[in-house]
Amino acid sequence: MSVIANTPKPPYYAVIFTSTRTEGDNGYGKMADRMVELAEQQSGFLGIESAREDVGITVSYWVDLDSIKNWKANSEHLEAQKTGRKSWYDSFKVRISKVERDYGI
Repeated sequence: MSVIANTPKPPYYAVIFTSTRTEGDNGYGKMADRMVELAEQQSGFLGIESAREDVGITVSYWVDLDSIKNWKANSEHLEAQKTGRKSWYDSFKVRISKVERDYGI
């Protein structure tokens, strides 16, 4: 996985997942790796970026809102969401944004 996602020319969508974790791994690392692997197989997936210190931020990029909706409804992803609420996160927030412009080096 690249550190910075190689996204196409906008527009496209970003799902921004911000979280604070509970103590201990409790299977989180293995599941996080599986979710990236699974997302990469989903239609409309463009890339992902993630960082964690006190607050974790993961941004996944998608072609359109339908792709995001389908990812949210994926059965394995639903199970990870359920476990996350129960065991891995003290708090989290999901934001969906349309990327209209990007630039960089």
